[in-house]
Amino acid sequence: MNQRQVVLVTGASVGLGLALARRLILEQQKRPLHLVLTAREASIDRFRDQGIHDSDNTWIRSLDITNPDQRHAIVDEIESELGGVDILVNNAGVAYRSCVEHVTEPERLHQMNINFRSPIELARRVLPGMRAKRRGKIINVSSVGGMMAMPTMSVYSASKFALEGASESLYYELKPWNVAVTLIQPGFMRSDAFEKVPYTILSAKSSADSDDPYHEHYHHMERFIAKAMKRAVATPDSVAKKIVRVIRQNDPPLRVYGSIDAFLFSAMRNTLPRRLYNCVLYRSLPNVRDWGKR
Repeated sequence: MNQRQVVLVTGASVGLGLALARRLILEQQKRPLHLVLTAREASIDRFRDQGIHDSDNTWIRSLDITNPDQRHAIVDEIESELGGVDILVNNAGVAYRSCVEHVTEPERLHQMNINFRSPIELARRVLPGMRAKRRGKIINVSSVGGMMAMPTMSVYSASKFALEGASESLYYELKPWNVAVTLIQPGFMRSDAFEKVPYTILSAKSSADSDDPYHEHYHHMERFIAKAMKRAVATPDSVAKKIVRVIRQNDPPLRVYGSIDAFLFSAMRNTLPRRLYNCVLYRSLPNVRDWGKR
């Protein structure tokens, strides 16, 4: 606890990442932490707008996690100047809204690259240093979408399911070196993030076309998700507090529920027979009787 720990956070300029950055800056008053807060080059100015500046204990760095050269550069700089990453928080991500039929292969690969391939590759780069020290933490921000799939979010769920599987494997692989792996699973968080969810090219057209066969899927799911996020109890800050708690723990668990709805969905998935579980979820979809009538 008295040794300085180097914390690398991706996607730290907005939403949950920004809330975590603020929490960790407060945490620096209690324990020695060196923060490396990253975001894409186009988003770096957001740190200054929020009163977060580059300093001796807090580095602001541009990082596109899908860029191999930038991943290597940030890890190499931390290793040469600070002795390596002690805690990696893979928070950067994106959620495409689209039915399977409306996702092209390049769009599918782009989603997987951001939410799964790049975080795992970043983890792979920092692991040799953690193993050498026989300590460290990999904290991967997953989602309730990584334990259950929702219509119009197929490729997003696929990326989070993949992240969950790889993280669980890592959990067992790294135990001998005292390196912890934790998945943070937020459900709905009270924010305006639903307004910024990107559509694929085809899903955007379908959503806007009232005669499209999938129009009702998008129309009702958009309204349902917007309502759920506006009414959610969890906030980016409340989830950030849970991540800080994991950072403090000596032996954190593999999975941490980020919100009450994530816990409830998990309990339902684990207790109901799978056929009944799928039936209950399908019948709970908003205005599902109107779907497919066109």
